[in-house]
Amino acid sequence: MQIGLILPTIGPRVNRDGLDAAAGAAIELGWTSVWVTDHLIVPNGPEAEEYGTILEALVSLSYVAARYESLRIGTSVIIPPIRNSALLAKQFATLDLLSCGRLIVGVGVADAGDLQEFRNLGQEARFKGRGALVDETIALWRHLWGGKTEPFEGRFHTLDDYVFAPLPPQGADLPIWVGGRSGRALQRVAELANGYHAAQTGPKDLAERLPLLRDLLEPLEKQMPTLSVRARVQPGEEPMGRPYALRGPVDQMRADVAAFAALGVEHLVLVLGETDSTRLIEKARWVNDNVLLPVLGEPSPL
Repeated sequence: MQIGLILPTIGPRVNRDGLDAAAGAAIELGWTSVWVTDHLIVPNGPEAEEYGTILEALVSLSYVAARYESLRIGTSVIIPPIRNSALLAKQFATLDLLSCGRLIVGVGVADAGDLQEFRNLGQEARFKGRGALVDETIALWRHLWGGKTEPFEGRFHTLDDYVFAPLPPQGADLPIWVGGRSGRALQRVAELANGYHAAQTGPKDLAERLPLLRDLLEPLEKQMPTLSVRARVQPGEEPMGRPYALRGPVDQMRADVAAFAALGVEHLVLVLGETDSTRLIEKARWVNDNVLLPVLGEPSPL
């Protein structure tokens, strides 16, 4: 199992030192990837407490990719309906080229409670059909990244006179990992994605979802995609309640990591919840030494 780290781009004390500390800690500990979260202008209220202060995802990823060349980089997750899909195709192709093929694109649809953010960005009309737009966006990206020159005709996008270059080094196979917990999200994974990027999902929930995903894959004659889990790390808290986090006493945290590994999870992406560089490094070392190493041994190579 490979370990990734969500970069500390969120919070009132967010700063460049935190990004450098996170990337440096990941390299020190043998972790293989760093990731960014996508929000732009959230409404006042509970969501603003977490996402009201946030660095832009792709700019942050560009900064870290340029400074730390051994790490893979990813979005966890980008929300195409609040952005421009064709522009994202260009931004991701550029990121992949400048990072020498290190990019993974995690994609999400947005939750039902995100309508106000769509309004804030002038995209309210996209909200109801956001799932279909994401499906088409993935098809558009594959079309462009693969170097196809014929027209693209979709419900939301029409390209009939265009040039798209340079292509990303990973081409049309640039990994796309789809997030979400609904049946429709699993169908999107089966039909369109290279990986499933589950969040707020414990081992029990993942175990219940995997047979559903296998049933969707079977008629398509496709193998199980890459499995990844994004989990908050909350040591010492009671191992109960929602949303899921890697929490509780150390033995419980180790048991969860072992259960994820037994289910075939290949990437565990951790949210440490720290922006202060000193506390972030301390927490990363603690979870590595006390939770990960006793279960997984030395980290897997990239």
